[in-house]
Amino acid sequence: MTASEVTDVAERLTGLVAALRAHGLRIGTGETVDAALAMEALGFTDRELLREGLAATLLHGTAQRPVFDPVFDLYFPRGIGAPQGEPTGRDDLRDRLAAALAANDQALMGQLAAEAVDGFGGYGNSPTTDGWSSHQTLEWLRPQTLLARVRTSIRAQGGDAGFTDRLLDDEIRQRIEGFRRQVAGEARRRVAERRGRDEIARRAVAPTADRVNFLFAGRAQLAELRRAVQPLARKLATRLAARRRRASRGTIDLRRTLRGSLSTGGVPMRPVLRRRRPVRPELVLLCDVSGSVSGFSDFTMLLVQALHDQFSRVRVFAFVNRLDEVTALLAHGTADPEGLGARIRAEATLTGWHGSSDYGVALGEFAERYGDAVGPRTTVFVLGDARTNMSDPNLPAVRHIAQRARRVYWLNPEQRSQWGTGDSAAPDYAELVEMHECRNAKQLSALVGRLLPI
Repeated sequence: MTASEVTDVAERLTGLVAALRAHGLRIGTGETVDAALAMEALGFTDRELLREGLAATLLHGTAQRPVFDPVFDLYFPRGIGAPQGEPTGRDDLRDRLAAALAANDQALMGQLAAEAVDGFGGYGNSPTTDGWSSHQTLEWLRPQTLLARVRTSIRAQGGDAGFTDRLLDDEIRQRIEGFRRQVAGEARRRVAERRGRDEIARRAVAPTADRVNFLFAGRAQLAELRRAVQPLARKLATRLAARRRRASRGTIDLRRTLRGSLSTGGVPMRPVLRRRRPVRPELVLLCDVSGSVSGFSDFTMLLVQALHDQFSRVRVFAFVNRLDEVTALLAHGTADPEGLGARIRAEATLTGWHGSSDYGVALGEFAERYGDAVGPRTTVFVLGDARTNMSDPNLPAVRHIAQRARRVYWLNPEQRSQWGTGDSAAPDYAELVEMHECRNAKQLSALVGRLLPI
């Protein structure tokens, strides 16, 4: 390789690492050096081998692959510019795609993805177009409508051994979904050539599940978050246990330390510590489960339930405009992560004469009906966006809860800049209790690890 080629490869690797770090992946200097050595050993003739080599040296788990793969495709693309050859018609391209799907020919599908984006994905007014769209490409090509044709082709070729009709259809759907991802990657590559890899890697690659905004997470992302509850809870439990061990050592007992220093000429050689009596704290959750906030509340409830053993007592209350206790629905070891929200809505009384959230009524009902749940050892977490639908926020009820509890924290999934806009009463509540922005699982785990009592 020439000096300029070596420089280009080094820039691509460092750009790849910087983009992955921007998405929250922890990659140090050691991993970067290992990746460079892997590139030197593997070479560039086999792109997929290079992909796996860099993934093995840079990543710390398979959960990071959904971010790594599209970023890798930007910095080490399959090709540069538009594919060579004459433009292909839609019907001809669909015929070739059906054959490639039937044969599961990944290389040919990659080539067809490039041709499809080149032929149908361009948009803009200039002759060379201003950009490329995978959505537009797939709308024109409609690969999902090829399922029956591909099934018939596979049956005719005798390549369906061991497959029932349902299993074969699922396999074909997976191949089609793989082609859709190839189209998306090709469109990103074209846009990156014009606008720059760094910008596209930052904006066009989906973040990891722990960085997805709770308010905008889809069903698949929320399901992935629920699967991450147990590993996250184990990490937090270890962190809390370490904090508890450190705290149990106690603070310096000045009187006893000075008394003991008399034997050493007044020099306190051996500090005497006040031994703390280890008492597990109590925890109460008040969770808004209305609208888009419900995903945030469900995940937090599951996380706290997984940490149940760290507390002497945990009580959980859900509300929309009425409040009801749902602790039994989160019984330790029996909660169904996927159906938790549905069970709460089906079995708890959460609404009155309307279906909109009303923090004032719900918080007042908690203070009136469940005041005995809060005491001097209790830490209360309120989960919600503090949007009252222009109703009374009932600040006296919040003040009453804060006076009885050891601590009250409010976790708000909205961006801080949105607090106080429209029907948000967040600034009013924040004057009475400590309110924190908590927009994704990464922020939540950091806050929980820092705020939970020990």
